[in-house]
Amino acid sequence: VFDEVDVGIGGGVARVVGELLRKLGDTTQILCVTHQAQVAGQGHHHFFVSKDSSSDSSLTSISTLDGDSIVQEVARMLGGDDFSDESLAHAQQLVANLT
Repeated sequence: VFDEVDVGIGGGVARVVGELLRKLGDTTQILCVTHQAQVAGQGHHHFFVSKDSSSDSSLTSISTLDGDSIVQEVARMLGGDDFSDESLAHAQQLVANLT
């Protein structure tokens, strides 16, 4: 389990970390929690985890992402909830030929 192993890095270094984690995942089962699009784009399988909290409880949800939902989530990681055509194109490039 790699929990935000990419904290404090970005850009090209995050891409290299993503590539190394993907290579490790070719032969070993790993789980990587990340907020870096360059790392997330390298995953073999993608999940979206969310947490809703109220004053007295929390609810955590997990859903499987595939196809366009992977690209949309990576785009959101790149540019926020109001992603642009540019962030969608960049996200598509990050996940191209990997799924």
